Amino acid sequence: MNIEFLLEFLEKNNTDTITRKHHSYLTFYGLEEQYTYVLKEGIIKTSIILKDGREFNVSYICAPDIISLLRDEVSANTLSPFNVRIESEEAVFYKIPRVTFWKYVNNDKKLQTYIKDYYRDKLLECIDNQKMMIMNSKKGAVCAILYKLINIFGKQEKDRIVIDFLITNDDIAGFCGISTRNSVNRILHELKNEKVIDIVNNKIHILDVEYIHSFTLY
Repeated sequence: MNIEFLLEFLEKNNTDTITRKHHSYLTFYGLEEQYTYVLKEGIIKTSIILKDGREFNVSYICAPDIISLLRDEVSANTLSPFNVRIESEEAVFYKIPRVTFWKYVNNDKKLQTYIKDYYRDKLLECIDNQKMMIMNSKKGAVCAILYKLINIFGKQEKDRIVIDFLITNDDIAGFCGISTRNSVNRILHELKNEKVIDIVNNKIHILDVEYIHSFTLY
């Protein structure tokens, strides 16, 4: 079911919206949260904090999309499963009290179906991410992340695909579980020498899509 259904549903129910600016945080991992958020406009990054204090990136999310529906359905407050940081110049969110949102879901069959599909898709995404981490070397993990970024930000330009979004080596390291940006820099330099990628104006250009795609096939 298309997410436009959810957006129309929220508009119909006069749902409040809030706006956040670039690199501000909407939620923090482990802190109590009483709202469900749906990204209406913009780009965000979700992440968690590992036991050693490092930030592990989970995903980029582009509007429109649900941020998270994890945890129980009945508590007014629950612990936030993610840090949510705004990556676009600004982002706009629908903001619904959790209990109200789940009342909507329980009373609407179409919305129930949508939420069921959402959970299934997120589960498959989680499984894919775990495979990427477990079955790849550091270089393979970087390549797998680059392929995922194509699907989110890729723009075809003649003989290459441009990842049309500024992504730092720190962020790539955070997605791959690599401890330092220097390791990512070394891997990207190696891929550049192999003519798999190029970097122009701080944006990554993918020259050999098949090569990086091979690290996502398990």
